[in-house]
Amino acid sequence: MSSPTQLEDLPGIGPAIAKKLSEAGYRSPEAVAVATPKELSTAADIGETTASRIIEAAREMLNIGFISAKEFLEQRKTISQITTGTKNLDQLLGGGIETRGITEFFGEFRTGKTQICLQLAVTAQLPEEKGGLNGDTVYIDTEGTFRPERLVQIATRFELEPQEVLKRVVYARAYNSDHQLYLSQNIDGLIEKGRNIKLIIVDSMVGYFRSEYIGRGMLAERQQKLNKHLHNLLRLSELYNLAVVVTNQVMSKPDAFFGDPTAPVGGHIVAHNCTTRIYLRKSKGNQRIARLVDSPYLPESEVLFIIEENGISDS
Repeated sequence: MSSPTQLEDLPGIGPAIAKKLSEAGYRSPEAVAVATPKELSTAADIGETTASRIIEAAREMLNIGFISAKEFLEQRKTISQITTGTKNLDQLLGGGIETRGITEFFGEFRTGKTQICLQLAVTAQLPEEKGGLNGDTVYIDTEGTFRPERLVQIATRFELEPQEVLKRVVYARAYNSDHQLYLSQNIDGLIEKGRNIKLIIVDSMVGYFRSEYIGRGMLAERQQKLNKHLHNLLRLSELYNLAVVVTNQVMSKPDAFFGDPTAPVGGHIVAHNCTTRIYLRKSKGNQRIARLVDSPYLPESEVLFIIEENGISDS
């Protein structure tokens, strides 16, 4: 059966419910199909039983269910990659940043997290034959580190028109965790308006959650909201076959007696939702070390890269 294109195509959804769902970020049958009854009930102000029926109908119409490993392999062939602009990092990542997943870069300040994000916002616009996806980027900035001037420098290096590069990066400054969630939930709307979004960047992911939810008493609420945020990003990556890149801060583990005592913040929620995790740390001068610490199929390894005026490159 062909996929429905509007919420009203689903049984049980009229104009009023469709409007409420759309305002809450559920703008397509695909978004409804991967929601929970509680989420849909709250968003549309309907009973959970009704929400369950709507979700079930969406899943049936979209044929969401069990498939064979062979069919899944065919789906995997639709995954694309975005070059980082450096051979070393691309090799570390098995070719580049993959679509249909979340790639996390974590490390201390000045280890290159934002520089990588800015470069990816440019390389995502390259044609496919040059390692890009000829796509636009959504850039959610939570720390005020986004610099369009940097995009101009990097664009010149990759022989792209700077003004066109700037036009194809959709920027938003998030001012708290709720605003951060709100922005991510409205990315569907940008795509529906014709934006060819192929990369979503959140720089950084956990900063606001870490500062606003302090103490063990608020930990459960913090992790629940963070989980919702990450699941929405995963949904977008799967639904639209795009790449998601997030950056993360680190903390020191007081009980670590051997090895590196730093660890990414966010706990198991972030660890389980990020497909690929890369730890960045400083080396000599402008050199940085990138270590792949978690991937579904790539081995742990590390490479060097450098930060220059025109972006990041091989050392």
